Amino acid sequence: MSEPAITPELVKKHNLTPDEYARAVDILGREPSYTELGIFSVMWSEHCSYKNTRPVLKGFPTKSPKILVGAGEENAGVIDIGDGMAIAFKIESHNHPSAVEPFQGAATGVGGIIRDIFTMGARPICGLNSLRFGNLESPEVRRLFSGVVEGIAHYGNCFGIPRADRTWCGEGHR
Repeated sequence: MSEPAITPELVKKHNLTPDEYARAVDILGREPSYTELGIFSVMWSEHCSYKNTRPVLKGFPTKSPKILVGAGEENAGVIDIGDGMAIAFKIESHNHPSAVEPFQGAATGVGGIIRDIFTMGARPICGLNSLRFGNLESPEVRRLFSGVVEGIAHYGNCFGIPRADRTWCGEGHR
């Protein structure tokens, strides 16, 4: 079984920019195989590396007497809220996994958040999910929407964690 030739079109299909592909070639010291291209694509995806949101996340404050654990230092950020209490925050993006398998992708995202809150010694009390979808009149968008909402609710409810969803749908639909 032969692998496909690595072409600019295939690189683009893997959501790698020309600069990212050049970086992969530099790292390997040669052209990547098809399998290696897939690995770079996954590891440098928004889901794994936050390549699009990292610049935005870097804008959040990380140093303050109230910040006990800054964003990116551990599994979740922790802020002192006074009276010997603290609150832990976690952000997770499961856009791609949810597009592939909505219920499982979204449930896994919630699971990652809960895991990271627990590992900080905190107990989750709620989940806030900022969801973005296209026009819900589209059958495919409706399918994704339903699966994502069900996945979030199912996983959170297993732990007794209520959820608050703020959903935006294209063309003003809510």
